[in-house]
Amino acid sequence: MTPLERKFLENLQRSRLACKGDAMLVAVSGGADSMALLHLFIAAAPAVGCVIAAAHANFGLRGQASDGDEAFVREACILLGVECHVRRFDTRAEAGAWKRSIEETARMERYGFFEELCGNFGYTRIATGHHAGDNAETMLFNLFRGTSPGSFRGIRAINGRVVRPLLPFGREELETYLEEKGIPWRTDDTNLDTVHDRNFIRHRVIPVVEERFRDKLMPSLRRLSEHAGELDEFLESHLSKLLQEHSLLDIRGGRLHVETLRRLTMFERKEVLKRVLREQGAQVNGQLLQRLAGLLDLQPGRIVQAGRGVTVSKKDGFLVFGRSDK
Repeated sequence: MTPLERKFLENLQRSRLACKGDAMLVAVSGGADSMALLHLFIAAAPAVGCVIAAAHANFGLRGQASDGDEAFVREACILLGVECHVRRFDTRAEAGAWKRSIEETARMERYGFFEELCGNFGYTRIATGHHAGDNAETMLFNLFRGTSPGSFRGIRAINGRVVRPLLPFGREELETYLEEKGIPWRTDDTNLDTVHDRNFIRHRVIPVVEERFRDKLMPSLRRLSEHAGELDEFLESHLSKLLQEHSLLDIRGGRLHVETLRRLTMFERKEVLKRVLREQGAQVNGQLLQRLAGLLDLQPGRIVQAGRGVTVSKKDGFLVFGRSDK
């Protein structure tokens, strides 16, 4: 095993991202991250005692380039002796029908496909190629969007059956690994387009900060992510107890008793509100949380539009979360 393969294996075992008897479905786009993930799993699987298969989603967004990615992944899996599942999507049409962004639609298609494969073939975990750079981008994106401190947790290493074993690794060391082993990969040119916020952060913001504070940004963001994760775990435990004590705070039912909320600290109020918004399928940001917290001091009958057709009204001593056509 190479040093990186040993480091990968140690991370799998230490964080229990893969265990003996697991059937691992590896998401493979054909890019550097996913090709490194596939080959690292091939090296580590015998020591872990798990089996692997690959899954590729062709979103049809880049014409011949998308088809080229699909053919590349199919051929790579044949040469490696890895079973490969492929599905094609008409993502633009689906996005129009669902009235969602292309990016969000592709994400929903992708994970829906993976979950379906787990149900049909018995895969126990889904591995994706998110690495340290992706986590840094997510944290900075959340910072600029203005969400709560918990959002600095970034990308979770384990989220249900989805695992991200590459989070401790940087993109450069993954590409170096591929080059040393002579493993090819595909490049998605749309990832270079800085019109999208995440690409702008990746290509414009992070390089400037790293040039000024060399070797400090990524380790600092990694530590912040770990601390935010610990804080998030504490808050989950604290809020579970809080909701048990206050039955009038009904997150799933979308009814929050105003006077009970008033007795909480501002931080606790916002955390409760954030969880109701997520339960209702609305996106959360700091400005919206501030508006909803301010609704407690307004006259009954006031309504706040929370996005995604979600409304919040104050009536009969409650904040009531409902739906509208707007």
